Parts: sequence; structure tokens; C-alpha cells
Amino acid sequence: MSLNELWFILVTVLFIGFFFLEGFDFGVGMSTRLLARSKQERDLLITTIGPFWDANEVWLITAGGALFAAFPQWYATMFSGYYIPFVFFLLCLIARGVAIEYSHHAETAKWKNLWHWLIFIGSLGAPFLLGVLFTSLVQGMPIDENMTLYGSFTDYVNLYSVVGGIAVVLLSLVHGLTFIGLRTIGSIHSRAVELLNKVYMLLFAGLVLFAVLTYTETDLFVVRPVATPAFIVVIVVSAVLGFIFSRKKKEGWAFTMTGVTIICTVAMLFVGLFPRVMISSINPDFNLTIYNAASGQYTLSLMTKISFALLPFVIGYQIWSYYVFRKRIGHKGSVHE
Repeated sequence: MSLNELWFILVTVLFIGFFFLEGFDFGVGMSTRLLARSKQERDLLITTIGPFWDANEVWLITAGGALFAAFPQWYATMFSGYYIPFVFFLLCLIARGVAIEYSHHAETAKWKNLWHWLIFIGSLGAPFLLGVLFTSLVQGMPIDENMTLYGSFTDYVNLYSVVGGIAVVLLSLVHGLTFIGLRTIGSIHSRAVELLNKVYMLLFAGLVLFAVLTYTETDLFVVRPVATPAFIVVIVVSAVLGFIFSRKKKEGWAFTMTGVTIICTVAMLFVGLFPRVMISSINPDFNLTIYNAASGQYTLSLMTKISFALLPFVIGYQIWSYYVFRKRIGHKGSVHE
């Protein structure tokens, strides 16, 4: 395995980790308006992700840093070409983060309501924009021979990318509601399970439509005729199992299955891209690959040594934090085994 391939895998793992961990964060944020019936319940839901949400976003920052260092041309083309969508995405993350921190300190009902609405809007907008971004990547964008992206509105926003954005929103909402089922007790726990079973119906429809459009709008089934159908089968099976486990009130297994669904969805897109990192809709010769978009071998080698030296500490801290805050939360912040 070359260093170029290794760093493509590492970037993929970082984005998978972000979607898995931040996915339930987004879902909980959306649930503050779709599930909670009072300010107290919204505060309770925010408390469930309080110890995790900012650490989860580090995965995205790390993925961006890895892109910049390992694949600078990929970073330059994508971040410049997607400048406006990224601005709105960052605004969603910033508004959401500020609102989470300030909502507990609001002294009036007006300000508390404002922060809660910003949490909901940021949690809804961020996954939708990410879904639009990643689906448009595998669909192809107008990239010229100089690796410059010149996109129009319909290149970014079209049927496939919008369906991809909605699919990511539904996946995040299902993941978040399942997490709420794991972390809460009482009436809000029961209502989370009820809402989850309804959202699953929308998710199934969204996944089917997304799979059909992936077949018609991309070349993933052509370049990966075995892997892509296999991923889709696993995605559908894990989603169905998640629904079954949810109905049987086996929240741990249900959360595992929603996680598998997210992991396989993101992995399918990256495996379909490989060895490309950005597809040119103008000419296949203009595609960005792990070879023509990568840094030099010395840089990749040095980064590999540093990353593997720090990786055990990062993973260890992440596991420890989730273990410490593993208990369920009830009303008024009471903690239960």
C-alpha cells in the first residue's frame, strides 16, 4: 500500500468518524423542536450531548487538516469551488455551537427561545449542506485542466444532491433519536421511540430514492460493480435491523445499526470515488486523483509517523469520555444507571 492510498483511507476514516459522532449530535439538535415540548425538555436534550458535541467536531477539523497536508490540490479545488456552501455550513456550525453554550445562561425566555431555534436551524442545515456537498462530489463537477472548479447553481443543487442532503438529515435524525433513547428515561424517552418509528418510514423511502439516483446519476455502479451493490445491501439491512431493534426497545443494538448505516453510506461514496478524489464532469482526464492531488512522499511519510504516534491518545480520550458520561439522564438532570 502506497502512502497516497494510506492517506486516502485515513481521510475516509476521519469523515466516517465525523458523520457517525456528529450525526447523533445533529439529530439531537433537530429533536429540540421535533420532540421536546417545553424549555425544560429542550435543555434536557442538549444536556445529553453536552460533554461530546465540541469534541465530535474535532473530527471534521482534523479531516480538513489532513486534506490540506496530504492532498493540497484536493483541498484547494474543493474549498475554493464550494466556498459559498462552506460559508453557510460554517455559519450553521458556529450558530449551533454558540447557541448550545449560551442557552444554559439565558436569563429571559426570549433569549432562551432564540438559542433553541438556532440549535435546531444549525443542526438541520449543517447535515443537509454536507449531504449536498458529498453527493455532488461523486456526481461530478465542472473541473478544468487546471484543477479549477467553475460551478453553476444547478451543479451544486440538483435532484440528486438535494435527495442526498435530505437522506443525511434523516440519517442524522434517526441516529439522534436512537441516542436519545439510550441517554434518557421517562416520557421523553417513550416519545423519542414513537417519533423514531415514524421517521424510519421516511428514511426507508429516502434510502431507496438515493440508491436509485446513485445508479442513474453517478458511475459508482460502473467503477465498483460489486462493492456498491454490496454497500447498499448492508445499508438497507442495517436500517431495517435498527428499526426492528428500536421497536423491541433494544436501544444499544438499534444505535449500533444506525451507526453501521451511516458508516456504510459514507464508505460507499469514498470507495466509489477511489482513486479519484474529485470527478470532472467536463473530461475524465481532468479528474483529481490521490496521485495528482497529493503532497510529496517526504511530507506524507512525516505526517504518517506523527499521526500514528498521536492516534492512540486521541482514540483513548474519546473512548474514556463516552464511558464516563454513559449513564442515562432524567428530568432536572438526574442521572440513572
